Amino acid sequence: MKRNSLVYRLISVDIWNKTWYPKAADHVNTDKPWYVVDATDKILGRLASTIAIYIRGKNLATYTPSVDMGPFVIVMNAEKVAVSGKKRTQKLYRRHSGRPGGMKVETFDQLQQRIPERIIEHAVRGMLPKGREF
Repeated sequence: MKRNSLVYRLISVDIWNKTWYPKAADHVNTDKPWYVVDATDKILGRLASTIAIYIRGKNLATYTPSVDMGPFVIVMNAEKVAVSGKKRTQKLYRRHSGRPGGMKVETFDQLQQRIPERIIEHAVRGMLPKGREF
């Protein structure tokens, strides 16, 4: 007896192996929680990687790589973030104005005195996926 190919296909479908994709109502900006992080005496890289995981939403069961599911994160006491070794004097932050000779270079200490939150923003931005807005 020959099986009907349509019936055979319906039987072989695995109902537990379906990809779940979030609906628009699952990631509304007004429903996102806010996390407050205290950066006092936290190591910069470890703090930045934790913040990046929360921003992407990888800690959620409903994580989807192409959808911004994560919460909003506020960092307090950014000026008290810790780094190890000689990074305070040797780590350099570069920015360029786009003009010839327009590169500005400053150390970790100089940037921490001027704009301490930019250090954490720079570290977290480097740990987020490139090519799309987060």
